[in-house]
Amino acid sequence: MPQFEVVNFAPQFVWLVISFAILYFGIVQFTVPKIGRVIGEREQTVSDDIQSAEAAKAEADRIEADYAASVAAAREQAREALNAARGQAAKAVEQRLAAANEEVERKQNAAQTQLDAARAKALADIEAVAAEAAADIVERLTGARPDSRTAVQAVQSVALAAE
Repeated sequence: MPQFEVVNFAPQFVWLVISFAILYFGIVQFTVPKIGRVIGEREQTVSDDIQSAEAAKAEADRIEADYAASVAAAREQAREALNAARGQAAKAVEQRLAAANEEVERKQNAAQTQLDAARAKALADIEAVAAEAAADIVERLTGARPDSRTAVQAVQSVALAAE
């Protein structure tokens, strides 16, 4: 077998080194930088998506805190109105007692209606922000933005699962 002859070892070794060098430097020069750029771009994309998700979560937390504060203020206001109406009813004569009780009940219903409206609005705002954030995240991850109805349905299903 000619490849095992000692005379052929040196030329074979030289050609082996030349072939290896061509392949190695060809891969290092052209392929490795491209792979490095792709990995860097993907890492930046993921980092940007995480930052935008954190910002959306912070915004949702802020909205939730505002909602809780407005609910507490509305409850306190309703309590104050109720206490004032009860004080007036205690001081009033019996003839005005019925009218005062109706006034207190009307104010309480109005406050509860305002509370329910504020809560519904805040929940709708939170859902809208969450749906928009979810659509943005899906768009950044997949490149295709889902329609708003699909995003809202996804947020609502997660909200129902959380309850």
